[in-house]
Amino acid sequence: MIAIIAITPGGAELARRLARELPHSAVFTPTRLARGGDQAFHQPLAEILPELFAQARGLVCIMAAGIVVRLLAPHLKNKAEDPAVVVMDEAGQFAVSLLSGHLGGANDLARQAAAAVGAQAVITTATDVNGLMAWDDIARREQLAIEPLSNIRRLNSLLLERRPIALVDRRQRISHYFLPHSGVTPVANFAEAMQSQFAGQVFVTHRVLGRVGAPDNLLLLRPRDLVVGIGCNRDTSAAEIEAAVLAEFAAAFLAPASIAALATIEDKADEAGLLAFAEKLGVPLRLFSAGQLNAVEAPSPPSPHALEAVGAKGVCEPAALAASGARALLIKKKKRGNLTLAVAELA
Repeated sequence: MIAIIAITPGGAELARRLARELPHSAVFTPTRLARGGDQAFHQPLAEILPELFAQARGLVCIMAAGIVVRLLAPHLKNKAEDPAVVVMDEAGQFAVSLLSGHLGGANDLARQAAAAVGAQAVITTATDVNGLMAWDDIARREQLAIEPLSNIRRLNSLLLERRPIALVDRRQRISHYFLPHSGVTPVANFAEAMQSQFAGQVFVTHRVLGRVGAPDNLLLLRPRDLVVGIGCNRDTSAAEIEAAVLAEFAAAFLAPASIAALATIEDKADEAGLLAFAEKLGVPLRLFSAGQLNAVEAPSPPSPHALEAVGAKGVCEPAALAASGARALLIKKKKRGNLTLAVAELA
């Protein structure tokens, strides 16, 4: 949700104009200004603004920038968690990207708000004013996780300086963002990227590399492209499922941040541990019938236990293959405690 907050009569009118143009938005005004459709609040702005900051994916604050800075400063976390914050004057002249311009999407929100009411978007991030796409902006647009986040500043600086950066992007997810003069050179593999003529390296990969976290000029962008098929005994805890998945991912040098979905049989639709783990990851739990799983050709032989328990020849491998559309597995069936798991890459 985009929360549009106004505290004056003129600001409230502007907020309603914005809400008609911005999808998934809601107007928040003090009770004395509220009209039909507004979300009225009676508490002080010093309380409601931090509440909305914690709940919404973006804020458009129609008020003085200084008010917003003072009230939100104690609640700031980091660029990966803070929502977009845009400030507008009540005359609708300017839409200022104030916080989380790239990862939070405030730069885009400022442009959208400005276009909605004929205002001027004010963007101050260095890459934008130089006509470049920052790495964190690209990551947000393409839904890529960033590791380590602390290296973003260094890689964006190299981009601004037009220093040579090697980009390994096997699936061509982000290569199209860069023109030849940008200093970003697509290369075929990690070994080529590590050559000395490159001041920085960016790898778009679900693979874990031994050098992660060491140099400040290395950035890993994690695509959500892995599906984990899981079969488990009834009442297997989320903690046990998580520990097993993390252990197998570590052994296979795969990044947990690249998990796009969990998959299992329909009989496990109410399995609390699986549901809790999927919620923690922020990914869907894909469900398949026994017939659908039996129609998938999996590498491991049929499991008598699974056939007797749920009517399927197997669960984790066919579920991973069915949910991913892949024809092969990155991790074949592994048994750990009360569960089995397999991993496939989205086709």
